[in-house]
Amino acid sequence: MLVFLLLSCCTNGEDPYRFYTWNVTYGDIYPLGVKQQGILINGQFPGPLIESVTNENLIINVFNSLDQPFLISWNGVQQRRNSWQDGVYGTNCPIPSGGNFTYTIQVKDQIGSYFYFPSLDLHKAAGGYGGLRIHSRSIIPVPFPPPAADYTILAGDWYNKNHTDLKAILDSGRELPFPDGLVINGRGANRYTFTVDQGKTYRFRISNVGIATSINFRIQGHKLLLVEVEGTHTLQNTYDSLDIHLGQSLSVLVTADQPARDYYIVASTRFTSQVLATTAVLHYSNSEVSISGPPPEGPTTQIDWSLEQARSIRKNLTASGPRPNPQGTYHYGLIKTTRTIRLASSASIINGKQRYAVNSVSFIPADTPLKLADYFNISGVFSLGIIPYAPTGGGAYLQTSVMAADHRSFVEIVFENPEDTVQSWHIDGHSFFVVGMDRGQWTPACRLAYNLRDTISRCTVQVYPKSWSAVYMAVDNVGMWNIRSENWSRQYLGQQFYLRVFSAANSWRDEYPIPRNALLCGRAIGRRTPPTGSH
Repeated sequence: MLVFLLLSCCTNGEDPYRFYTWNVTYGDIYPLGVKQQGILINGQFPGPLIESVTNENLIINVFNSLDQPFLISWNGVQQRRNSWQDGVYGTNCPIPSGGNFTYTIQVKDQIGSYFYFPSLDLHKAAGGYGGLRIHSRSIIPVPFPPPAADYTILAGDWYNKNHTDLKAILDSGRELPFPDGLVINGRGANRYTFTVDQGKTYRFRISNVGIATSINFRIQGHKLLLVEVEGTHTLQNTYDSLDIHLGQSLSVLVTADQPARDYYIVASTRFTSQVLATTAVLHYSNSEVSISGPPPEGPTTQIDWSLEQARSIRKNLTASGPRPNPQGTYHYGLIKTTRTIRLASSASIINGKQRYAVNSVSFIPADTPLKLADYFNISGVFSLGIIPYAPTGGGAYLQTSVMAADHRSFVEIVFENPEDTVQSWHIDGHSFFVVGMDRGQWTPACRLAYNLRDTISRCTVQVYPKSWSAVYMAVDNVGMWNIRSENWSRQYLGQQFYLRVFSAANSWRDEYPIPRNALLCGRAIGRRTPPTGSH
């Protein structure tokens, strides 16, 4: 009851609450058959599945029993007016070893498929991640019949090295080696089984939780009916396989309409010279035939095939989203943009070590979370304007980079990739409309080919090698928000920055006050948070 009273000011008391208590520990795991130290939540790897409904309040009390500081972030959960709960170092102090922190999250005006993960250092390479579902309210129609069951698939690359060894490689100035394999729900080839009844239809929510590679997902002998991407109901196109890039999530419907036997579920790497693959099993409940022979191969073509597939993923304009109105009622293509932000990635050697940069700035964490420094007016932690709004073409340098943005502006962001590897970009606290992507260099003339009617809205977008991707985004969430590469070594070595969305109104309508249980660290130690009921 005390926790409820302390936190109720930051949530809508009329909406239901779900309470979770998590204990984060180390434990022995064998994802690829090799014993290693994993990060477990309540003894589980992957961690517990979070089930929720639009507008519900999630109260998650996390106890850190590791020997290192720890943070959990909520990939795709927008944290409306509440960046205090984002769970990245730019906004939150880490939970100290032996300590705890209670996250207070309202899944406001959201539906869809997401995941959570540990955001500090290379913890994500040791586990600590899990699925997060936001279901539609019962009064909101969903544009497909209820499935017989709802399955979560957390797929991605995996290293046999301990996460501390991977961090040491990056700290020494070297790049990570190629991953050792792929896992599905924390297990290697054919070690995870999904059981289906013949003739029934099932929902599979698939997330790429890896740290290095895009994947292709497919199920032997079965079609994938795409129905949702990161909270947006899509046109229901049918695919043989789907590319899913780092940090991305989507939902497909699969009908068990084949002869009763077992079938391969396959994930394989994309855009890599060496192709890694792993499998799970789709088991018909009346099957007497096990899987045999080689699993089905994935697409052999690269950019053009994947690019055309990405362009085919479009919004269902007539379906309702989290609110009882069609998704097409928001005419994003008719809104005038107030600024164009061009973001170009680059690989650089700085002080003899491998680094990555955005518009020539390679991000270095400050000694104090940026959100706390902003709230307490602590000078010297960061400065606005360090990172330019367009590529400079100059050499890379180290800096704690923060970009200013006005609340309720509407911006065009162009992600430019001059490199030979596919990239994946994520923006915390917001979703955006992927209006265009193509090969080559972006120019203003590229706007003539933008999809301004029914493009998909999501929070993570891929940028193909030597290509660009453009998005429109309503800057409608006050706070300090991380914009980052989902390739975790690139993120760790500087390919990220923070977007400070500011409102002069200083109103709870725009942003909740600092939580009274906020952890303080760095130069914020000794500062006082507001007493109960103050603003």
